[in-house]
Amino acid sequence: MIATSLRTQRFASNRLRYSLLGGALLALLCAPLAQASPTQQPPPSLHVQAQSWVEIEPDKATLNARLWENTPALSTLEESDSNALTDARERLETRARELIEQMEATGLERSAINAGSLNVYPEHVQGQRNENGESETLQRTRLERPITVELTDLDQLSEVLDALIAAGVNALDGVQFDLQDRDSATDEALVKALEKAQHKANLMAGSLDAELGPVQRIEETQSPIFQPRMMMMRAESASADAGQSGAVSDYSPGTIRIDAGVNVEWALKGPDAPNRQGSDVAAQE
Repeated sequence: MIATSLRTQRFASNRLRYSLLGGALLALLCAPLAQASPTQQPPPSLHVQAQSWVEIEPDKATLNARLWENTPALSTLEESDSNALTDARERLETRARELIEQMEATGLERSAINAGSLNVYPEHVQGQRNENGESETLQRTRLERPITVELTDLDQLSEVLDALIAAGVNALDGVQFDLQDRDSATDEALVKALEKAQHKANLMAGSLDAELGPVQRIEETQSPIFQPRMMMMRAESASADAGQSGAVSDYSPGTIRIDAGVNVEWALKGPDAPNRQGSDVAAQE
């Protein structure tokens, strides 16, 4: 009687264990099906890339010029003359002072004119050739000061350029055109890129009988690129009279172009949206 009871208990225990094991296996088999359920798929979406730009007339200019004085060229066997270096520096400082005065006479504020620090470096030049066609290498010292002029009224550009050359600058390296408010210009380029993306998205959704839902993602594909416009020029003169013949009387700065790019993703909604779950539409320039 006791043996029969034990066998009955073991049978019931095994039956319970097999039942639990079967339930676990069934749950594992059903899990992939649940994950693949259509309700878990992301909604259809529309991706659009767009680029745009703005072109703006500059309202700022920076002029770069240089003044320099040289000591007499001597043979490398000769000793340098300290007085010659002092004299060259005095001549340079006098010319720089007179140049600033002429700039101020055009109506510029003193704060718009910057005379840079003094630069001193040796130079080697070729001396005169002898009867055999040979020449000796001579050495001298150059003292140089850069001059920078900032203009916020471009109507003054021609007058200031003429004044610089008339003052006898040794080199006029160029004019860089810029904007006083770069942030507003780059913002405008970015807004135009976003507006273009919105226009393209509406056009594509309407053509596919779909409706744009909320924006899912926005990112820049190209940060606004700002490149100041450069007018390259070079004027070298030994005297004010020689420089006057090359005076600049008129120049148009043109425009500065600023590019921007964006990538925007919208969800698609409504009964006419593409009915295949997980589908999307993409547009790229």
